[in-house]
Amino acid sequence: MKHFKNFKVSVYFMAQGFDETDDLKLQKEYDFIEKYAGIDKIYLENFRGEDVVSKDKIKKAADFFRSKGVEVAGGMTATYKPRSESDIEKNRLFDTLCYCDEIMRAKLTESAEQNAALFDEFILDDFFFTNCTCDECCRRKGNRSWCEFREALMNEVSENVIIAPAKKINPNVKITIKFPNWRESYHGCGYDPDRERNLFDNIHTGTETRCTPHQDQHLPRYAGYSIMRFLENAAPGRNNGGWIDNFQCWSLDTYLEQAYFNIFARPKELTLFCWQSLAGAKWLTGMGYQLERLDKVLDECGAPEGIPVYIPFHSNGENHIEDFLGMQGFAFETVPDFPEKEDQVFLTEAALFDGSIFEKLSAFLEKGGSAYVTPGFAKGMDQEKWSSLSSVRFTGRKITADRYFVTDDPAGYYDDNKKAVFEDIQHINNSSWSLVNCGSNDYHTPLFIRDAYGKGMLYILNTPENPAEIEYIAPSALDAVKRAMNRKGIYISGRNVSMFMYDNDTFVLYGNMKTPVHPVHVTVHMDAGKYKAELTDVIDDRKVEVYKKSLSYDFKWISEYTADVIIEPGEWKVFRVSGSDN
Repeated sequence: MKHFKNFKVSVYFMAQGFDETDDLKLQKEYDFIEKYAGIDKIYLENFRGEDVVSKDKIKKAADFFRSKGVEVAGGMTATYKPRSESDIEKNRLFDTLCYCDEIMRAKLTESAEQNAALFDEFILDDFFFTNCTCDECCRRKGNRSWCEFREALMNEVSENVIIAPAKKINPNVKITIKFPNWRESYHGCGYDPDRERNLFDNIHTGTETRCTPHQDQHLPRYAGYSIMRFLENAAPGRNNGGWIDNFQCWSLDTYLEQAYFNIFARPKELTLFCWQSLAGAKWLTGMGYQLERLDKVLDECGAPEGIPVYIPFHSNGENHIEDFLGMQGFAFETVPDFPEKEDQVFLTEAALFDGSIFEKLSAFLEKGGSAYVTPGFAKGMDQEKWSSLSSVRFTGRKITADRYFVTDDPAGYYDDNKKAVFEDIQHINNSSWSLVNCGSNDYHTPLFIRDAYGKGMLYILNTPENPAEIEYIAPSALDAVKRAMNRKGIYISGRNVSMFMYDNDTFVLYGNMKTPVHPVHVTVHMDAGKYKAELTDVIDDRKVEVYKKSLSYDFKWISEYTADVIIEPGEWKVFRVSGSDN
């Protein structure tokens, strides 16, 4: 049974739920979730913490769901409640396992073997990591860093505690590892997608962005899209989908937006966690209707694309800066490998974890590529090497800016904006050239500055100290950034609107539910050298009126077609351009 053409909807059933339900209650809960979301697949969990579910209970539940035409798979969560004084002394956050403890390892193997005996597929929820620092872990760690020790340990556990025992029971079983929403911290707790993508049959993506200002990881909503794309590019065709929950989602829109950003990334599956928190919950009541609308959107869209953001495995730094930019209309495609065959790349501080990044960047620029870098990247690179690429240097001072100046526009002054704090940049005038400045009173510093190198161009984007304050930058100043930092000659003007691009000349605009919540005018800009004067609202099947204008940018005259559209908060529109030469 499949409710939607372009993706499945799955629900995760926690182990504790087996003791909290009976036949009548299960039927009632099924009716509710089926009505408001549609259930294509169910994951039945057999182990979490102190909850261990017997084979008979799992079989009975599986028979119930199969009788409804629902696909059934297993699930398990690697948490273990303290059973003894020695367990308590380990001081394990979230009751995650100590993998130097043979009793805990055996418990996990037992769960994996039971899953393999009952199902041809099971998934590991995203507590399959370790933060244990007990005496034995410290001893085995030795001189290695915690990252090195934990990654090696979890790879060994994956092979010997989970995969080998399960496949011995059922050689055909497919095992999926779910990676959490905290990509920048994977290596610190033992997650190693570089290796684990090849150990496990499939992967799954945690995209629980929840209420951004008030949740633990302060993830911008766009992260639900970018993490999906990062892991899809890590394991093409084997990223089964995204996973959301309703925790810290105090409004219906907050919960539903998580699903929207997942679907824009084209998942195979949207997983709703969990059965016990969804049955009878208000959050679910709008889900099925919105998914039906989104299914029609994907009918029109090709494969996602955007400016490649290079985030190497085992890296962190300026975490989620690309997602805050994505909330303001920049279209990105996060990748774990340097995109040497592309003609654009965006580099943050995380890219410095690649020991050969200078050589890769230099070669990329020499052959004609456009590279966009952040202050964290530029400051963190070996400064002797950096000086061969750019005259830009950072003074260490901070500038509070409330005005902006687009240097190619004789009237491009934008005053009295909300204040944001930026790095103070100095450079050799007429060697490097600032396209946009920001400042206050009688002083300013570059917001967007470029250097020619070889056949290419290096741009430095001076992002605010608080990345959420990117939205404070005057939209016209961001336009001047996007004229150079866009994908295939298309960009948009307008606050708090995200843009998702696809390889069939189609893009989606979505109005983010951010204060102030009201409709906004959005200007669509199209390179007149690449596109015809034609823009189609795909869902409404109507032509949008476009206008041609010429302007000076970076010492050249350029021509654009522009169109004004209105985007409502919590809503999306699908557009198609005509005449692309790509």
